[in-house]
Formats: sequence, C-alpha cells, structure tokens
Amino acid sequence: MDPCPFVRLTVGNLALKIPVASKPARSVVHPSSSPCFCKIKLKNFPLQNAVVPFIPPDSNFPDSQVQPIAATFHLSKSDLDRLAGKSIFAKKLCLKISIYTGRRGTTCGVNSGRLLGKVSVPLDLAGTIAKATVFHNGWITVGKEAKGSSAQFHLNVKAEPDPRFVFQFDGEPECSPQVFQIQGNISQPVFTCKFSFRNTGDRNQRSRSLQSEAGSSRSWLSSFGSERERPGKERKGWSITVHDLSGSPVAAASMVTPFVASPGSDRVSCSNPGSWLILRPGDGTWKPWGRLEAWRERGGSDGLGYRFELIPDTNGGMSAAGIVLAESTLSTNKGGKFVIDLSSRCGNGGVGSNGRATPGSATSPVCSPKGSGDYGYGLWPYCVYRGFVMSASVEGEGRCSKPTVEVSVPHVNCTEDAAAFVALAAAVDLSVDACRLFSQRLRKELCQQLELLG
Repeated sequence: MDPCPFVRLTVGNLALKIPVASKPARSVVHPSSSPCFCKIKLKNFPLQNAVVPFIPPDSNFPDSQVQPIAATFHLSKSDLDRLAGKSIFAKKLCLKISIYTGRRGTTCGVNSGRLLGKVSVPLDLAGTIAKATVFHNGWITVGKEAKGSSAQFHLNVKAEPDPRFVFQFDGEPECSPQVFQIQGNISQPVFTCKFSFRNTGDRNQRSRSLQSEAGSSRSWLSSFGSERERPGKERKGWSITVHDLSGSPVAAASMVTPFVASPGSDRVSCSNPGSWLILRPGDGTWKPWGRLEAWRERGGSDGLGYRFELIPDTNGGMSAAGIVLAESTLSTNKGGKFVIDLSSRCGNGGVGSNGRATPGSATSPVCSPKGSGDYGYGLWPYCVYRGFVMSASVEGEGRCSKPTVEVSVPHVNCTEDAAAFVALAAAVDLSVDACRLFSQRLRKELCQQLELLG
C-alpha cells in the first residue's frame, strides 16, 4: 500500500541584526545585553517559540552555514486541503512571526518580552506534496525606524514532501488489538498485537516461534533492567508482541525495569524510572533495538516524562549505553504526541515534542534498522536517521487510547522496521498506565490474576 502524503514546513536560519543608534531611542533595543526570541504562528496550528541569535550589524549571514531548525509544522493531506480552502472572505495564507527582545515568559501575568516587529511570509502550498518549495531565504526589515537604522531579521522558510506510512490500532494495546495501515479512506490489517505478562522465571520467552535461544543470549535482559523482587508498590512483567499476518513475531516491547513507587510516595520518579526494551527478531532470538524509560513528573505539569534511546550492537556483546533520540514530557491529562524528529539536531541540540531541549548526546549519529538479523550497525556511525522519524498519538489517563503511528518512508525498508515503531508506540501508550498514581487502580487487563484476587 502506498504511503500517505505529508508536507513538512520548516522555519530556520534565524538571525537578527540591530544597528547601534546614534542617539537614544526608546524603540531601539540593542540585544547584546538582552536576549531575543520570536513567536511563529501558522493558521490552525499551535504557536511555536524559538530563540533568535544576534549577529553584529556589520556581519553578513553565511547562507551556506547550517543552523538549527527553529520550528516545524507537519501537514497532512487534510491539513493542506483546509489551509488551501477557497473563500471570498479568506485572506492569503501567511506564516506570521513576531520578534521580541527580552526574556521569554511572563511576570505577574504580563509578557516580559518587548515586541520589536512582525514579519509575514506568504505561502502557496499547492504542489508541495510533489516538490520542495522555498518561500523565503534572506533578510527582512522589521520595525519602524528611519532608513538605515531598522533591524534586519534573517530566516529561511521552506516546504518539503515528507510521505509517511500511517498505522492505526483498532483497540487499546493491553486488549491485544489489530493494527491497520491507513491510506486515505482505505485501511487494511497488517499486524496483530498480543499483550501478556512475563513471568520472572521465564524472562527470555516472548513467543512460541522464538523459544529456542542460545545460552549466551539468556543474560542480556538483566543487563538492561532489574527483574528482582522489590518490596512495596510496583508494576512489572508487561509485554506486547507484534505479529505479521502470517503469525510470525516481528517486534516486541518488554518491560525490563518495573515501574516502582518511590519511597514515601505513590508515583514513579524520574530518579528511578521504569523501562522497556523494544526488540526485533534476528538469528532465531530477540535482539534489543531501543530502550524507553518513563516516569511521572512532579509539580504543576504532572506529566509523563520519557526518554528513548537506540541501542547499538557492539560485535555480539551488548552494551547498556544508548544514543538518545527523544526526550520530553506528555500531559497525563490531555495526552499528546510522542515524536522522534531529528530536524533540529544541529548546533545546540534538538527540541523535544514539547519544546524541551534534548541532551548533547542526542546529536550523535544513529543508524536505521535494516531487515531481520541485519540492522546495519556495522555501518555505525555512517548511516543516520534524518529529519522526522516517527510520531505516535497518546491519550490522557482514563481515555480510550487507540494510537495512530506515523513513520517516515525512508525509515521503513521492511516489515520489521514498521513493526518496531508500532511496538514502541504501544510501549509509550502502556507507560501512561504504568506511571499512574499507585493510589489509582488499573483496568483488569493490566492486572495479573493475583492482583485481581487481592
């Protein structure tokens, strides 16, 4: 089945030049001692914020220099149709950017930044599904100062085709649902999921097709998590296996570190997160591909914190060190999207789905998984994930969750590739339940028989 058309609209190469005023002027604010930022708005999409670097007035911005992407808008076919809607009352579609000096945030309910000027970039998205289009690349004058003393704002705005495979769970992961591939109004089943509880004494068994494992592989699970019995409140042993339509297991997610309430509380803390391994079949056994950690954030946000790492295969010997691809927070009340997007991984690092910066190690090159038994790790670090990788919808606590998973076409070379991302999406969704306050009872599908009897 063909992928779904998507367009990625990016804003990058931001810079600001403000001339030194010959005489004091209230509206001229030199940013050498005052940071600058901007707010980027596209119709019907959430507002995005970005820092704007200042460069000396006599410098020319090097267009050949690669700068971090400041904002990205992911447009589906329905988004494009809505934005291109014809109406005699509709104004021409524009990307609107407001530039501020001062620090972001509010003081006593009042925005602390001072508006320097506004920029509007006209957009014509027709045809962007098929070819890349640059809408602006260069300097724009902002502000209302006299000629020669106005501020100059540099930006690059472009749209690129970004086709994706779209998968939809037809039920909640803990209910062992089918997974459909979606293309327009057409859907067809491609995977089935099986949720189960893994017994402590049977830590290597995931499916009947992969029961015979080499003795040397039986110790890898314990190196990534702890299966030991822990006193107090805990949720452990959850596992979900993804099968293709022939019934063969093609990916799995296994809880390897229990989700345990921190001492004196009923929540999983960031200092002791629970974790999952995302597994792929190879050489008659399961091989770790990625690790997901999750915890419950404290404070007003009370969100689901997460970190996803890719695990390299080091010549047959497993290493617990991974490369961070995503780290952010999701609202446990409203839900959100788990996103792996490396578009911003230049310069000072990437930005998570909710705007949090990822650690510097996230800029390390990483490798796209290949077919069964051949993940391409031998080419590390020469093959890389690029741009948008995947996203998965996540519902808030207490809501029926049927995750929708989008995976960029360049990152799917075989069935196992797609299945690994589906398993990861299931693990993220189940982590919302695993991180629920221990004062709240889980649904029966997530409770083992002993817990139900208790």
